[in-house]
Amino acid sequence: MHKSEIEMTALEDLGDIVDDVYRYGTDLQEVRKIDRNLYVEYDVKRGLRDANGKGVLTGLTEISDVIGFDIINGKQIPCDGRLYYQGVNVEDIIAGLENRRYGFEEIEYLLLFGTLPNEKELERFIYAMSELQTLGGRFTRDVVMKASNGNIMNALQRCVLTLYTYDESPDDLSTHNVLRQSLELINKLPLIAVYSYHAYMHFRKDATLMIRNPKKEYSLAENILYMLRPDGQFSELEAKVLDTALILHAEHGGGNNSSFTTHVVSSSGTDTYSAIAASIGSLKGPRHGGANLKVQNMFADIKENVKDWNDEKQLTDYLIKILDKKAFDRSGLIYGMGHAVYTLSDPREVVLKKFAEELAKEKGLTEEFKLYESVEKLAGKLIMERRDIFKNVCANVDFYSGFVYNMLGIPEELFTPIFAMARIPGWSAHRLEEIINGNKIIRPAYKYVGTHVPYVDLNDR
Repeated sequence: MHKSEIEMTALEDLGDIVDDVYRYGTDLQEVRKIDRNLYVEYDVKRGLRDANGKGVLTGLTEISDVIGFDIINGKQIPCDGRLYYQGVNVEDIIAGLENRRYGFEEIEYLLLFGTLPNEKELERFIYAMSELQTLGGRFTRDVVMKASNGNIMNALQRCVLTLYTYDESPDDLSTHNVLRQSLELINKLPLIAVYSYHAYMHFRKDATLMIRNPKKEYSLAENILYMLRPDGQFSELEAKVLDTALILHAEHGGGNNSSFTTHVVSSSGTDTYSAIAASIGSLKGPRHGGANLKVQNMFADIKENVKDWNDEKQLTDYLIKILDKKAFDRSGLIYGMGHAVYTLSDPREVVLKKFAEELAKEKGLTEEFKLYESVEKLAGKLIMERRDIFKNVCANVDFYSGFVYNMLGIPEELFTPIFAMARIPGWSAHRLEEIINGNKIIRPAYKYVGTHVPYVDLNDR
């Protein structure tokens, strides 16, 4: 076939060519499938985890500590989960912020600078951050509003990468410059997310376009609700709950997928925008940041199929169906249950559950909250029984976060972007830590298990 003919066919229908190659060429499922026994033979730590599911030690960090076990007499003993930001217990942080509006801003400062701010430092920091909460009309019009779609995480990646073009020193890896870029991205990401959602609703759903600039006197949590809602109104409790949710999602150790991505990509010497865009791509996955949406979909299915939410037997029977791959998405998973580190409890879930209950009372949704409680109580035991698991299975932070976002009127399209808004201070802290301490590109090894074959000339194939 002549080149012109190939080009014409490709232009007519590239999809058909791909289908033909797949159909008449090779079956990728078979070609790319690797014998599972080889992972055992070569002692490969799949997912960078050992045989017990524990993460392989690949780095050091001072940013946060995730604890699911205590070491007693040289043995690992499961304990109630604990999470520390720069050495400070998160549960103590939440308790200490009870009557303060700018909780998330304090945590941004703590993660980036390694210590909690005093009153004067916090006041200056909040002022500086409020000044950075702007995108500019040109960027909003030319970048955010164009090529809108319902997946806001893709919009975040696209816009973050485009910000590189608007930066006078995009490739400067000095600590000062990376910190400046990080602070700007922390404050621009919420605007990009909310504006992208409004653009999607306007251009794809024919809703009225609403672009509202943030108020400098508002906290980040307050501004998210203000920019998102048509009337811009919110209650004190609503803002407090969202502020708490942001804090709880801000950081979770260097080993979680998106933070590890930050380290890996930053170790190559690339720019901040590329690193953060890669982290957003990681968080987008349903096994990471998209898990709370899966929980919401699962509960919608449970509500539809369980007539009496208060009947424990009905609920148990349906959860068994889910575990046996006979109900919901037939994956055999009860979403929001289980964690790689935590066993007895996830401290983030413990805190968020309390706020979820309080918000449910304000919203008149106590019966729905009780359903979540019932599923949480039953699911851990059922998973252990049906999967022959001997360690405790607890609910994780995703179990209640989607429910909280629903009560706050946050659309599902923004569930994972809210996570990204919260996690970017953690990513930024890890990027700075990698740049300051890392001196080698991260390059784990992969064992080749294929065969070596001779090259065959095209005419002889």
